[in-house]
Amino acid sequence: MIEAVNLSKSFKNHEAVKGVHFFIEQGEIVGLLGPNGAGKSTAISMISSLVKPTEGEVTINNISVTKNPGSIRRFLGVVPQEIAVFQDLTARENLKFFGRAYRLKGKTLKKRITEVLEIVGLTDRADDLVKNYSGGMKRRINIAVALLHHPQILIMDEPTVGIDPQSRSYILETVRRLNREENMTIIYTSHYMEEVEYLCDRVYIMDHGEIIASGRQAELQAILTQENTIVVQFSRVANGILDRLQAHPLVSSVTHQGAAVTLIAKKDTEVLGDIFVIAQEAGVQLQSVEVKSPTLEDVFLHLTGRTLRN
Repeated sequence: MIEAVNLSKSFKNHEAVKGVHFFIEQGEIVGLLGPNGAGKSTAISMISSLVKPTEGEVTINNISVTKNPGSIRRFLGVVPQEIAVFQDLTARENLKFFGRAYRLKGKTLKKRITEVLEIVGLTDRADDLVKNYSGGMKRRINIAVALLHHPQILIMDEPTVGIDPQSRSYILETVRRLNREENMTIIYTSHYMEEVEYLCDRVYIMDHGEIIASGRQAELQAILTQENTIVVQFSRVANGILDRLQAHPLVSSVTHQGAAVTLIAKKDTEVLGDIFVIAQEAGVQLQSVEVKSPTLEDVFLHLTGRTLRN
């Protein structure tokens, strides 16, 4: 349904996207992951016809996005990271405004407004000003606007940033319902790996403007079949201990949050013993050690050297 071939975009001396190739089948939920500056937003902007590629091409339903942007916008909905509605209007007034921009009118528009308000769970608050909404409700009206014209494809860029867990859960379930009940194709970016694990059929991982890995979650996790994730809680992180752990020949990556250190290491019993020795020589205590199978987050860290939120 969506295909990119040699897609590139440069801004002056900076190449934001570097000759990427990808495809998305109808009815898939596909995750697009990458740390800040990886090129995700630029790629999304090219898919949605907002930015023209420097090289390459994107086609949707065999229609060139570059040559026929007006045609593809009819069946493409975009949920931006920013709240893109009028704060001093009600939800219903916003939907009327954007519905007319989509060339909907009369009974058709009225019916569709009722439908999308129900989809996002805002029927009871439809006539309240958006500026009085919670953060989660504002995110939901953002989604409602993108759904007005019955898009076949929905691009969602960080749709749950900064909202409460209940609203986040509601949005995730809405995404799954749209995919399941309407066979909607969805491109989903997020800084929350658990959202991607929960929603996505396949995942593309971008870094430095390139797609560095892609596949189903099990396929990506297979990259680390010979590794374990080791989570060590130290009493404190002494000077030099992280460098010593990173320098270990069986350790491929080290990250930490406070005194909790996560290592991706070869499946070898020597590693645990060496961690104890390094801790002892650094004068710190090990409060707990957990060994587990690698997750999608671990694969991301292994490939990019950064966590998703960096």
